[in-house]
Amino acid sequence: MTLEEILQSVPARLATISDEIASYKPAENRWSRKEILGHLIDSAVNNHLRFVGAQFDPALVTASYEQERWVSAQSYATEPWPDLVNLWLFLNRHLSHVIRNIPPETLSHTLSIGGRPAATLSFVIEDYIRHMEHHLSQILV
Repeated sequence: MTLEEILQSVPARLATISDEIASYKPAENRWSRKEILGHLIDSAVNNHLRFVGAQFDPALVTASYEQERWVSAQSYATEPWPDLVNLWLFLNRHLSHVIRNIPPETLSHTLSIGGRPAATLSFVIEDYIRHMEHHLSQILV
């Protein structure tokens, strides 16, 4: 599935989830739907920097982010569900625009994220979408 296809079909499905259901934590050490969507928001923010930066640096090195700490620090669990859905949607609409406008010759630029082996920008974009689909499947059960 492409990012555009996700953005066409998923927001309406997310909107049907109540704040109460989105807030439910299946276990103390597991994220609620709000926190999972917050993690996807963090992923969008971090990948925005990567997608843009890799266009200018043929061998970009970036840090990873501490997802548990990021989710906790931003208190996604207490944010209204519709606000999180809209933020996720608008960030990804912009990322879709960015991706569509990446010069093809820069898709082979590499990124090393958090000390992991380098991957091409093209792979990082594809992996971003796979990661999103994985977590959306957890939310839309």
